[in-house]
Amino acid sequence: MTKMNVESFNLDHTKVAAPYIRLAGTSEGEHGDVIYKYDLRFCQPNKEHMEMPGLHSIEHLMAENVRNHHDKVVDLSPMGCQTGFYLSVLNDDDYDNIQNVMEKTLNDVLEADEVPACNEVQCGWAASHSLEGAKEIAKNMLASRDQWDKVFG
Repeated sequence: MTKMNVESFNLDHTKVAAPYIRLAGTSEGEHGDVIYKYDLRFCQPNKEHMEMPGLHSIEHLMAENVRNHHDKVVDLSPMGCQTGFYLSVLNDDDYDNIQNVMEKTLNDVLEADEVPACNEVQCGWAASHSLEGAKEIAKNMLASRDQWDKVFG
């Protein structure tokens, strides 16, 4: 295969074993700061995916709550393939810390009684949410906590 510009396009999706968390790449700024991008893979590529209302809600919940556990979050964004998310953080290559942050964040999802910013003023498609779906996704990811560091089967 031809090497692509996008890191995940160079990943052999047939060889990974989700769920997992892996360092997908780094970007260094001109003053030495480094952004670490983590691949948070919830579903096995090309075998399963998150349904959009649950994915949308867990994205809102994680994006809001992850910042309560890590003070240098740059972004948390869903993958278009609906199998996971990318978490970008500043100056943190501590893999165990990232796993712990994600565990705390997913537990926040399980404890939530509403989806933050789930309204037409703060969300671009407020009609497409499912708190129950988000909790199911979080529960499934947490159930595999001991496998998060095993990327390849």
